[in-house]
Amino acid sequence: MRKLMYSIGVSLDGYIADADGKFDWAVPDEELHGFHNEQMKELGGHLCGRRLYETMRPWDDVNDGNAGSDKELEFARNWQATPKFVFSTTLEEVGPEATLVEGDAVTEVRRLKEQPGGPLAVGGAGLAATLVRAGLVDEYGLFVNPVMVGGGTSYFPPLEAKLDLELLETRRFGSRVVYLRYARA
Repeated sequence: MRKLMYSIGVSLDGYIADADGKFDWAVPDEELHGFHNEQMKELGGHLCGRRLYETMRPWDDVNDGNAGSDKELEFARNWQATPKFVFSTTLEEVGPEATLVEGDAVTEVRRLKEQPGGPLAVGGAGLAATLVRAGLVDEYGLFVNPVMVGGGTSYFPPLEAKLDLELLETRRFGSRVVYLRYARA
């Protein structure tokens, strides 16, 4: 069975976006971008909610002529090549390498996890919260940024029961970001 990973930049106080929906404090530097690129190469698919997909959609248009750096170009190529499953009830179409999923997210993700292929990554707070609550997320990756934003969109949704985790990996980056990777215990 494929693993499902939930990995994203987070503030020290646990938010992936501030109260205004901004996450500019989590923009990766070259070193962190390189780490993201290596992680993305391993993915068999990326699960996105509508808002995250729309945020990421411009990466479909990055090419040799308009990339800001070599790391950004590499990220764009990885993004463009990775199959995407976009969970939305409002979108009518999606771009290249993307499949629109309109059914029940929990049912569809269970089906995707049973298919052969590389690990899946989930992005987007609402979709991730649904999958965390359903017990479908196998690993959690937090890129902890040295900032407290005081409120906004929380990385973890409220849970009805305790969720025990086991620390698998830590890494400190020059930008003072700390990566923590956990698996369900």
